[in-house]
Amino acid sequence: MLQSISCGKGRELPLARGVSEGPQRQTRPSQARRAILSRIAVLRVPLAAVLLAWALAPLPPHAAAEDPPQLNEPPEGFVALFNGKNLDGWIGRGHFDPRRLATMSPEERADFDKDNAASLAAHWRVEDGEIVNDGQGVYLTTGREYGDFELLVDWKMVSPNTDSGIYLRGCPQVQIWDPENPREVKNGAPRGSGALWNNNADAPGRFPTVKADRPVGEWNTFRIRMVGDRVTVHFNGQLVVDDAVMNNFWDRESPMFARGVIQLQTHGGEMRFRNVFLRELGDESE
Repeated sequence: MLQSISCGKGRELPLARGVSEGPQRQTRPSQARRAILSRIAVLRVPLAAVLLAWALAPLPPHAAAEDPPQLNEPPEGFVALFNGKNLDGWIGRGHFDPRRLATMSPEERADFDKDNAASLAAHWRVEDGEIVNDGQGVYLTTGREYGDFELLVDWKMVSPNTDSGIYLRGCPQVQIWDPENPREVKNGAPRGSGALWNNNADAPGRFPTVKADRPVGEWNTFRIRMVGDRVTVHFNGQLVVDDAVMNNFWDRESPMFARGVIQLQTHGGEMRFRNVFLRELGDESE
């Protein structure tokens, strides 16, 4: 590389450092480019931090894949039989043939209702949005009657060896029991809950098609559909009774009552219920 150039008459001028005698590509960035790169380097760290914070930020509620359902808030098309706060809309009634009501005098009916109300108050309560029974007393009974319906109910057996169930139109029952209860082995408890145990011994639906019970202390869910005298039960998402005729417990020679109350039955240990929803079905039995 030349260090100077001749200007004639013996004079030479030194070349600026980095300048060659011929056209060559610069090996270093220009001053302007160096300034731009310097600014980008300064911005790079804060920008990365911003991007990281954005990526780790929680999604807003509306962006979640699926919000959990609110406790005791009915799904579309259903009404809540339990409001999550108190037992308004419910009465007390035990294992009782509903046909007897028509035979009572006004005085007898008043005493009957009074005794049932006292038992309900003593053994049923609401706690943390859940219906709680101590294993004794009358059954929690709807204050009105229903014909064809679809019923959703969550239940939890708190104490082992407890017995419970759902009475439909005043008749027992969609069975709830502890499959591990040694006292109930002979009655079929190891086969699980969810069936129409009070049906005739040889009747379809008396025992569940599959055992779907969760361990004692965990929540379970029934979806019960009753149209006419036929009942279908889904238990924890599994079909356990498929359109089986429910026998009239009070008169096995007669058909099921056309209308009646729904009862939450318990005895022998603490039971809890929540998310009790009902949808009445029309003529189309949708």
